[in-house]
Amino acid sequence: MLRIATWNVNSIRVREPHVLDFLRRQEPDVLCLQETKVVDDDFPTDELQRLGYAVAMAGQRTYNGVAIVSRLPFTEVRVGLVDDAPDAERRLIAATVRGVRVYSAYVPNGKEVGAPSFRAKLAWLDRLGATLDAAGELPAVIGGDFNIARDERDVHDPVAYRGQLHFHPDEHAALERLLGRGLKDAFRLHEPAAGHYSWWDYRGTSLARNQGLRIDYLFLSAPLAARCRAARMHPEERRRDRPSDHVPVVADLD
Repeated sequence: MLRIATWNVNSIRVREPHVLDFLRRQEPDVLCLQETKVVDDDFPTDELQRLGYAVAMAGQRTYNGVAIVSRLPFTEVRVGLVDDAPDAERRLIAATVRGVRVYSAYVPNGKEVGAPSFRAKLAWLDRLGATLDAAGELPAVIGGDFNIARDERDVHDPVAYRGQLHFHPDEHAALERLLGRGLKDAFRLHEPAAGHYSWWDYRGTSLARNQGLRIDYLFLSAPLAARCRAARMHPEERRRDRPSDHVPVVADLD
């Protein structure tokens, strides 16, 4: 079995104890992290190595940052999109683990519909597709925070969100172009029901009322989707002291 997880931790400094505890309890073979928010020298590499995990990371101070944590050997680490400049935001890292190309992705938020940042978000998703194409035919998993709720099941109030950031037709179209490469949503392979979310706002009573969004995914290429035997989210992580606003998504492949 190959167990793969993804988690936007919203600061590895703050969430380090939660990540270490999650690794001990769930024992994923690979964990994709987003929003680590530290430079590489400040990443808790030693602590992860003590648990038997190696780390490939691409960090920056205060914002963004991605990593792949693996207890299996990995090779061919690559940072960024195919056409990224050297000083581009750290939003994508890839490595090959047991014949699988693993990507940890942190898609831009977009900030406001119609703004330049929103158009940049759509372009980033198309550039991610080009990056996958350039990698060839290796089975792939893309884990990450996509900042898009795919359909009405993934939004606590679809009417209120329709046409808004995270639930806009242009975002849906860009995401579907990416998935058109044969990628499957691991969670939806096993759970068709609405009301399962991966993110809740820190403000107010959104968690208590389950007013969330599902914006964190594990997308599997067809050969891996055929091997996917289970997928789940871990909302209990959102109820911990000083939690991330996101929760992990986990998939088991035979």
